[in-house]
Amino acid sequence: MEPSGLSRRELLDLAVRCGLAAGGAGLAPRLLAAPGLLGLDAPAGPASSELVRHAPVARYWTSSAAADALCAACHEPGALAAGARHEHRPARVKCLLCAHGCVLEEGERGRCRARMNVGGELRSLVYGRPIAEHLDPIEKKPFFHFLPGAEALSLGTAGCPLRCRFCQNWEISQARPEDHAGQVRSPEQVVERARLRRAPVVAFTYNEPTVFTEYLTDIARAARRAGLRSVLVSCGFMTEAPLAEMIEVLDAIKIDLKGFSPEFYREVSGAELAPVLRSIRQIARAGRHLEIVNLVVPTLNDSELRLRELAKWVAGEAGPDVPLHFTRFHPDYQLRNLPPTPVATLERAREIALAAGLRFVYVGNVPGHPANHTWCPRCGALCVERSGFLTTALHLRGGACAACGERLPGVWA
Repeated sequence: MEPSGLSRRELLDLAVRCGLAAGGAGLAPRLLAAPGLLGLDAPAGPASSELVRHAPVARYWTSSAAADALCAACHEPGALAAGARHEHRPARVKCLLCAHGCVLEEGERGRCRARMNVGGELRSLVYGRPIAEHLDPIEKKPFFHFLPGAEALSLGTAGCPLRCRFCQNWEISQARPEDHAGQVRSPEQVVERARLRRAPVVAFTYNEPTVFTEYLTDIARAARRAGLRSVLVSCGFMTEAPLAEMIEVLDAIKIDLKGFSPEFYREVSGAELAPVLRSIRQIARAGRHLEIVNLVVPTLNDSELRLRELAKWVAGEAGPDVPLHFTRFHPDYQLRNLPPTPVATLERAREIALAAGLRFVYVGNVPGHPANHTWCPRCGALCVERSGFLTTALHLRGGACAACGERLPGVWA
């Protein structure tokens, strides 16, 4: 409930001024149920029989029990003699959703904790089970070139394939589905909630939405039928086939490019860089609206060499018109020992990216900074003015600079 006498805009402005937006996560998502004991460092234990019983069969997997099973899908090259075939009883399942490619025995879960081998079938333990929901400004995602000023009904479930030591939403992303007694909601119910709250956008965010890809794509299709848009906030660690399906039903995608070295990804995020770069290329080539965020973490991914490599790669592979956000790190989760990113580091990163040919480069999580705004790359006029997570003024005519007529890439209406 908002304090008496404060409008939503005033409340958000107050939150920004008071530092409640620290960490780039903005106002915290509302949990749909109180969290239980997360046991984050322990293996995911047995899910409740009710959770498993109601878990639908997932997409994007193969099983050793399938008639057309390929042993090479699970075994390393050279591990099998030519023409050899194993029988696994009970059946093994390999998840084909994300780049980890988890091979699961009966009852085991993937690294995301959200998918399980049940009787030789991969089941989604999070379909229809959002545990966090909030009405957010679209700028919070952040999307700066997509429907500025719009509100998004934002939701997430438990689970993530990554283990980012700086995660702002670790209570959600590193949880198991049974850690939160979330409310079951169909895709149609989610869309209806967005309509009732007059939100023109549904956003999949907070954890890594790839782990609930079946739910995500069903919601997005229902949203499109209802005249709403759908956006994804993702780490980009999925494989090509599920990403192709998501691109088909989504209107915009934001990818967190967490660093530009394989070592950083392995040591800080428990993942690999190459699949993320592949996803960015795939989205850019498909022509779907794309924005990229790099959280600049002091001493870990903030060297000028890495920032130059990142900016050069984005300009060359995603194109000069892709908005790139350099966001300020705030100590959280397992990296509370590091200081916040100096603003000067973010400004230097922006200079580097502009010199690399990128035309729209932003400084994030620094309220009031001039690089929060969108400036015309042709005449230098102010085109979109922002305060915190709010768009306060638009100086555009039909998606073009009101001063000189230069068209700005994005989805403006």
